[in-house]
Amino acid sequence: MKKRIFSMMTAAMFVAFASYANGGSNEATTNAANNDNTTTERTSEEPLQSMDIVDLAGSQDNLSTLVAAVKAAGLVETLKGDGPFTVFAPTDEAFAALPEGTLEMLLKPENKDKLVAILTYHVVSGSVESSALSDGMEVSTVEGSDIAVEIEGESVMINNASVVNANVGASNGVVHVIDKVILPPNM
Repeated sequence: MKKRIFSMMTAAMFVAFASYANGGSNEATTNAANNDNTTTERTSEEPLQSMDIVDLAGSQDNLSTLVAAVKAAGLVETLKGDGPFTVFAPTDEAFAALPEGTLEMLLKPENKDKLVAILTYHVVSGSVESSALSDGMEVSTVEGSDIAVEIEGESVMINNASVVNANVGASNGVVHVIDKVILPPNM
């Protein structure tokens, strides 16, 4: 019963914030993207909110490994779809911090299922701004497992990863840049 109530509340929250994320100003989105030194300048003059999640990630120098992984997993068309989606996007440094050889192993075609599971664990259906998150919240991912949200002051943690740049709006959702790759509980 508790899980059903949470699912209904989460669905309502996603619907409410989907319209906000898709209708917010480009100025606010650009400012949010530039508030953290870990986010680099866009390589395009196109406003962030007019780009889909994949193009947005591709325009950021610190998310190139994520883009390569999304391509290897065959998830490009999905994440370019209507959505909306919320993506907790690990930085290149987050992927580099994985044990030696892990990323290379995951990018091999024979490990595509594992890569898909890890990447979809970073995706939530709906567009969720950081203001919709609350301490102790658990959110279901596209992979099927839940992620835990911890908030202490201005710090937001998704499992064991810190959000380093929040609320970067895209045409089909929102991206929150995180400093670690999070893994589904069964891995």
